[in-house]
Amino acid sequence: MSQNLSQTAERFLRYAVIDTQSADDKEQMPSTEKQRVLGRMLAEELREMGVSEVREDENGYVYGMIPSNLEEGAAAPALGFISHMDTAPAFSGENVKPRIIENYDGEDICLNKEASIWLSVKEFPEMKRYKGQTLITTDGTTLLGADDKAGVAEIMTMASWFLAHPEEKHGKICIAFTPDEEVGRGADRFDVAGFGADVAYTVDGGAIGELEYENFNAASGRVRLHGASIHPGSAKGKMKNALLMGMEFQSLLPVFENPMYTEGYEGFFHLDRMEGNVEEAELEYIIRDHDRVKFERKKELFKAAGAFMNQKYGEGAAEVYVKDSYFNMKEKIEPYMYLIDEAKAAMEELDIAPVIVPIRGGTDGARLSYMGLPCPNICTGGHNFHGKYEYICAESMETITELLIRIAKRFVKVKGE
Repeated sequence: MSQNLSQTAERFLRYAVIDTQSADDKEQMPSTEKQRVLGRMLAEELREMGVSEVREDENGYVYGMIPSNLEEGAAAPALGFISHMDTAPAFSGENVKPRIIENYDGEDICLNKEASIWLSVKEFPEMKRYKGQTLITTDGTTLLGADDKAGVAEIMTMASWFLAHPEEKHGKICIAFTPDEEVGRGADRFDVAGFGADVAYTVDGGAIGELEYENFNAASGRVRLHGASIHPGSAKGKMKNALLMGMEFQSLLPVFENPMYTEGYEGFFHLDRMEGNVEEAELEYIIRDHDRVKFERKKELFKAAGAFMNQKYGEGAAEVYVKDSYFNMKEKIEPYMYLIDEAKAAMEELDIAPVIVPIRGGTDGARLSYMGLPCPNICTGGHNFHGKYEYICAESMETITELLIRIAKRFVKVKGE
């Protein structure tokens, strides 16, 4: 291992090679038992460094706590830091082989010579900002897992630092690592009361400087179409092709409210899966919007498209299901804006330019905020999550570790709500 890597980067490399991919078609929690491998490792490391009340529960969550060392009578809000252990099912997380690019020259990086896979500056121009620093990339065959093992490593190193520096004053610091965030279930069985924090941050964002307290309102949509398979030689007036009905259903949704055309606060309908045959077809969607009113309209439009299909092809031709996933945390964070103010101030102390952006997705923090734990999101330093082009800057991870330390130290002076 390189002598130039920070403690945070070294931790990240240890965690990255453990396959923790979650599965969206499993009911148990964690959805994959292999997530427990990392969970057990983290629990043991927390105990070894001296973290208190470490536990790994039956659902795969890992919790720990560093007690306040403030003088008697002094108080600060109990502060939590949360990251998730699983990686996305969208791309392989098995047999991850991280590559270390020291003193990066600002040019294209060949990830895999045999398959001619390149990390291209033309495609990802933000790479240029890391010239002269150390990048950690994939080998082109798997994802890297910086989402969110970088966050895990940053929190672990922050905890280690405080325990090695008992002279540094801080309030109660609560730590949690969750399973199954990538399949939308990371907060399902989170023990908010047992966690013990008044407020928290998820460390699950992207490029250094990102600070987020707005996210999509989210729902899943599914339509099952029932056709009628008739021999094509005698199908006139009789056949109902469920595949074509599925294509027609998609055509009823706004063309430009599609992820490939949207950015910022703009919402979308995303067709995520389509399969079937003439007799039956099924389409699965995710529905997103930052604005709650527009979000509700999108769900109604989705249902109306199904009603139109039933009117045209007969009742029961289209079965439409819509299920809410999570909501925009903004309204739950706004009464606790000191969380954003303190994070911004800590960034500025480290010469990090805060970039407050809406999350075009969700985090455990969005749902936890609605469970009574206000929880905005902090950057990890990573880029291009969920695929072979994922990379992270080692120096960014080190800086973000320092950011977490600064935030915790600043909370000594925070009175909370």
